[in-house]
Amino acid sequence: MGEYIVYILRCSDGSFYTGITNDLERRFCEHHEGQDPTCYTFKRRPLQLVYIASFQEVTDAILWEKKVKRWSRKKKEALISREYEKLPELAKCKNITEYLKNKILRNQRYILRNHISVILSSVEG
Repeated sequence: MGEYIVYILRCSDGSFYTGITNDLERRFCEHHEGQDPTCYTFKRRPLQLVYIASFQEVTDAILWEKKVKRWSRKKKEALISREYEKLPELAKCKNITEYLKNKILRNQRYILRNHISVILSSVEG
């Protein structure tokens, strides 16, 4: 059993790279030195380490890395800044499709409630 670290690097172009390692110093050097020309960070050096989270279980680290990789830029920035109270609000979907879907569902529930009320009124009366 070892230590597994999920890390976020800020790249020179302002983008973020999220990764996982069991040796942070070695892995950061690999990114910094540009050992792999196919790596996302290769053309985005210099790099800055802005976040680390340590895990005892590799499966926990992998799950956290996958989760963070899917996050929006704003949500990652809140995590990096330790503004944890912002995370729930930033997790909410705010695109037009989600808005319309919720609006349509609310309207359908309203219509359904009215129909049920009319049906129940006629049965009772």
